[in-house]
Amino acid sequence: MPEHSLRVEPIPALKDNYVWMFETAPRHWAAVDPGEAEPVRRYLESHSASLSHILLTHHHHDHIGGVEPLRRQFGPRVIGAARDRHRLPPLDIAVQDGEQVEMGRWKAEVMAVPGHTLGHVVYRVQDALFAGDTLFRFGCGRLFEGSPEQMWESLLKIRALPDATQLCAAHEYTLSNFQFACFLEPNNTDLQGLLPEIFQQTDQEQPTMPWPLGKEKQYNPFLRADQPAFASTLGLSGQGAAQVFASIRKKRNSF
Repeated sequence: MPEHSLRVEPIPALKDNYVWMFETAPRHWAAVDPGEAEPVRRYLESHSASLSHILLTHHHHDHIGGVEPLRRQFGPRVIGAARDRHRLPPLDIAVQDGEQVEMGRWKAEVMAVPGHTLGHVVYRVQDALFAGDTLFRFGCGRLFEGSPEQMWESLLKIRALPDATQLCAAHEYTLSNFQFACFLEPNNTDLQGLLPEIFQQTDQEQPTMPWPLGKEKQYNPFLRADQPAFASTLGLSGQGAAQVFASIRKKRNSF
């Protein structure tokens, strides 16, 4: 495998979570947001490997529930936001926006993205973006703590990343989010053209990610709130981007 190539593996956990795994050194892997321990244990056993690092995007239990059992068994270094250390498992490395963390052969770039929670961070490792609950395919996270303005600014930070960036979100919400996107734009034939592939993947219980961020910029309604033509389609002409975003998010909450 070339040194610059990062291989990522989504491990299903709980109801619809993914724990993202990647190799940090020979027979050593990192886990992102392990909501439960057993799927990670099984994966490591199948690869005759150990766990070197755990990266946490935020404090919700379905993202941290497996940390302590995995810590006891493997002794990984746990990484999370300094701002949220009071409600995360004990951290070995507390990070802030703009910092980089070394993990074996890789470096993780930290981005603070308040909105879903105030302390949410995402990690960019090579061309993979571990987005937690901030950005999904065709969707974004609910605003449990942050404001629409904060979430919109966070999404703009992510949208500014290169198109080749691979979206690795923490939930398999693609089909329901896609249906909502089609509800917003029933005449978007390019969007609807994605349906056969999405149905095939979900029917066969295959992960719909990683997925190129460039495609997400094209289709995700929550990344397009500042496009006048899109706002006009929604009957929101003349409103600011954060207002358009807030309107879409409100509709999604009750969809």
